[in-house]
Amino acid sequence: MLLLRTAALLFLLLPAALSAAQSAPVRPKILGISHASFLVADMAKARAFYEGYLGYEPVVADSKLARFKVNDLQSIEVVLAPGITPTADRANNIALRVDDAEGMRAYLKSKNIDVPAQAAKDANGNLGFTVKDPQGNVIMFVQHLPDGRNSQSAGQHLSDRAISRRIMHVGVIAAQLDTAKKFYEDILGLREFWRGTAGPILSWVNLRVPDGDDYIEFMLYDTFPNVDRMRSFQHVCLEVADAAQAEITLKSRLLPEGCRPTSALRSGVNGKRQINTFDPDGTRTEVMEPNTFDGKPRPPSTAPAPVGEPRPPGR
Repeated sequence: MLLLRTAALLFLLLPAALSAAQSAPVRPKILGISHASFLVADMAKARAFYEGYLGYEPVVADSKLARFKVNDLQSIEVVLAPGITPTADRANNIALRVDDAEGMRAYLKSKNIDVPAQAAKDANGNLGFTVKDPQGNVIMFVQHLPDGRNSQSAGQHLSDRAISRRIMHVGVIAAQLDTAKKFYEDILGLREFWRGTAGPILSWVNLRVPDGDDYIEFMLYDTFPNVDRMRSFQHVCLEVADAAQAEITLKSRLLPEGCRPTSALRSGVNGKRQINTFDPDGTRTEVMEPNTFDGKPRPPSTAPAPVGEPRPPGR
């Protein structure tokens, strides 16, 4: 008799369970990095770096904003912040390209993430919205629309002087690795594929988007980064086939006044040849090859993850 009652109860509950599962929003596709956006204190100096030194043609440029096209789907954006203090954060946001912005908004809401009431068109005619990750980084989700600027300007504003045609990854700070992974892995579906260290504790963790090849690099720390270190952490990485040739190209160009010297070519802990260069505000642009210089993979680090200090007020 007990078995019959249990079976009957399950029979009654099953339709409700199936209905709830069917109505739960499904995560839309996350296809790659759409843009990286940084604040700048002087627009003319910033343009001298991204346009003159790195060679990108602006698809949008005025006294307050410039968007430099890397390819038809990716760009670097700089936004003038009048009166910004020397110690203020320069990271504005990073944008992930999705196939359904409103669907992503509904999905994140179902996961108890604080989202706006609806996705909205931005200045480029694309549909999107922003959220904050657990570390306070601003993440934008963007759906490129057929009538948006990206689609309308396909094949245009692609200068032959551009140092790279692809954003490989962007760097974001992460104080608590476990907390960051719950958001990026468990909710967004990114997957870790490598981690590395420059010392006794873990330094970097790389997570690839679920429906593309671009990735996000967690920049880990124990002590909250000083200004120079923060500007190095919050970076954009450009892919090149030959970093040595990229170095020759950059040496032939005038580095704008006020920029830190561009680093010499070196092989990183990940075995990939790279160069680091810095805009007038100190924000780092990494120029890196996609593969190890010797073709041999570097094993992931087994170092323990640090427990970072909280972000100080005003930072």
